[in-house]
Amino acid sequence: MAPQLPKVKDTNVIQLPAKSDKVSDQKWGRSVMKLGFCMIPSLLLRAQQRLGLNPTQLAVLLQLADFWWEAGRKPFPSKQALSERLGLSPRQIQRHLADLESAGLITRIERRALNKGKLSNEYDLTGLVEKLKKIAPEIEEANEIRKQSTRKGGVNKVALKQETKKPA
Repeated sequence: MAPQLPKVKDTNVIQLPAKSDKVSDQKWGRSVMKLGFCMIPSLLLRAQQRLGLNPTQLAVLLQLADFWWEAGRKPFPSKQALSERLGLSPRQIQRHLADLESAGLITRIERRALNKGKLSNEYDLTGLVEKLKKIAPEIEEANEIRKQSTRKGGVNKVALKQETKKPA
């Protein structure tokens, strides 16, 4: 049962629990969490192979996501920043970004300064988001079938019916 939050006198404001009461602090430690975090859908991690991502490509996507703080503002880390975080050369980062773009997961958008000098690219992750949205119902259905199978003594009756059907 969740702890009752005390009401502040004469207002409708509810006091939030102390920061040390956060589940994330309990799991990871306050010193770790105070340095920041990013939200990653579990489906991205679970569907890595289905999306055709090798471990390094996934790591690049995770790094891009760490720079994506607002829905309406695309991330724009430099290749050098990604290189330093991942221990890869800027050229390797460039190749992985090109692979992700070819796969339709990201779109690179060139940015230029007013004096026409190049800035770091912006990265649109709409392709990744759309692919995850597309496979989400399939994964959800597979999870439901797995749950039903477990509830019925471990036998997946849907799969069993398909296996026992004989061709006409």
